[in-house]
Amino acid sequence: MPLPEEKTYTIEDIYSLPEGTRAELIDGRIYYMAPPSGTHQKICGELHYLIKDYIRKKDGSCEVYAAPYAVFLNKDDINYVEPDLSVICDPSKLDDKGCHGAPDWIIEIVSPGNPEHDYLTKLNKYWLAGVREYWIVDPRTKCITVYFFETGILARHYTFNDTVSANIYEDLTIDFGQLAL
Repeated sequence: MPLPEEKTYTIEDIYSLPEGTRAELIDGRIYYMAPPSGTHQKICGELHYLIKDYIRKKDGSCEVYAAPYAVFLNKDDINYVEPDLSVICDPSKLDDKGCHGAPDWIIEIVSPGNPEHDYLTKLNKYWLAGVREYWIVDPRTKCITVYFFETGILARHYTFNDTVSANIYEDLTIDFGQLAL
């Protein structure tokens, strides 16, 4: 007996969801997202501020966006993500709808209900799409995993007591021990 075919969803299906429903689309599969926790929002806010402040002080041209912000990773209609933080250094990728192509740096803060989504599904998708650097910040384990795909450096692990260097910048470090968490 043949297995039933799984429906392939498109970005149009994402935009047709009821108001307030947050979801991502990876290879035609919808992943619903729970509302972020207070800890999640604190971490995201702190990191957003520090990165934005660094870029501003350096007169940098990169932009940093916090979720919900649309990232269309591929030139297709079956991939749509909303990373917690996206740093985009190529202004030609940006328009009013979001980022078209891979951001330079993505930070995801792990949701307790679906950690494998950030550790496996998104890791693979971001790497294949051409994201240069990917951080996974896990409030449960108080760990940060850093992937720098550009040079093949994979899986450097840090704790919330460590200072972590951003690889796409020469001198940006974030002291997680000093964050107001």
